[in-house]
Amino acid sequence: MNNKIIIINGPNLNLLGEREQSQYGSITFEKLKQDCLKKAQELKIDLEFVQSNIEGELIDLIQDARKKFDGIIINAAGFTHTSVAIRDALSVFKKPIIEVHISNIYKREEFRHKSLISDIATGGIFGLGIEGYILAIISIEKILKKNEN
Repeated sequence: MNNKIIIINGPNLNLLGEREQSQYGSITFEKLKQDCLKKAQELKIDLEFVQSNIEGELIDLIQDARKKFDGIIINAAGFTHTSVAIRDALSVFKKPIIEVHISNIYKREEFRHKSLISDIATGGIFGLGIEGYILAIISIEKILKKNEN
């Protein structure tokens, strides 16, 4: 493997551009995907970009990623605050993980302030909008490059 990463998106992110634009902006999910693929191509990263509303599917993606990918960028969305199962799957992935959230979860409702995955992630980007995904791609590329040496 060489600079192969997966961006995993959780529930309702497929509705970007339609839902809560005050929190998530007006960019569509497809535009976000294209922007991420473009940045990955610039950095010579092989990127897979996926989304599911189903917790078990996200767990399967994370488990399969152990053998296929060098790093994970994850926006677990609502499962960030509730899914011990996603946390457990991520804890078995012994490679770089970057947690991303479009909104600042710490400026929202109290129940969103607790991330079950932050303490096992390599790092996190919160509240920088969709730019957070681009920053995560840049960051994981640097981490992977550093790990090669």
